[in-house]
Amino acid sequence: MLRRMIIKCKRSCWRWKLNNSWNRMIYKVWSLIYDRIFNSGIFLKARKRVFDGMSFKGDQKILIVGVGTGADIELLNLENIEVTAIDLSYDMLRKARSKSSNSSIEFKQMDAQNLLFKDESFDTIIASLILSVVPDPEKSLTEMERVLKKHGRIIIFDKFAPKEKQLPFTKKLIRPVVRMLGTDIGLHFEYIFQKVSDTLTIENDVPIMLNGMYRKIVIRK
Repeated sequence: MLRRMIIKCKRSCWRWKLNNSWNRMIYKVWSLIYDRIFNSGIFLKARKRVFDGMSFKGDQKILIVGVGTGADIELLNLENIEVTAIDLSYDMLRKARSKSSNSSIEFKQMDAQNLLFKDESFDTIIASLILSVVPDPEKSLTEMERVLKKHGRIIIFDKFAPKEKQLPFTKKLIRPVVRMLGTDIGLHFEYIFQKVSDTLTIENDVPIMLNGMYRKIVIRK
């Protein structure tokens, strides 16, 4: 019976892919409870580990791609720093903006796969839990590379499949369902990175949470 269920899922559920229209709808729902899950408990501890000790110079320009409800902003000292934060979801963006009403952060509704900025516009790009959400993570990372200044860095916090390993059977089984919830648990960062490996270098890649499923990756141009 289990074998028949897997075959049926492969024929139907697996064809379902993330898309912007679905993401707008599902993250309208997620915006109501997102902070309770992804800005508390082990996720909050993980975010603190990612950004612990991180500082920015006053003349730097920072881009936060997929700012969500602004969970990362609360952990960073961005005073007197030029910061732009984008998200596809209006509802998530509204949450983030409400937390930073007294700051100079510029919030924009924008697709991470189509960044409306000039080439080499930012010194640092922060991309938390976004590559696993966008329909085309390779395109999104390529766009980040395009708008990143020479010698700039991209800081990634996200979930990826184990390096050089097949996705475990249980994750293969639930992957289509998790996709419908607005994220993908089966991405290999190493595959995504191939698209930009000529211009970007991996500077740091460390496990952060859940036995390395969530990683902090810093790449430099």
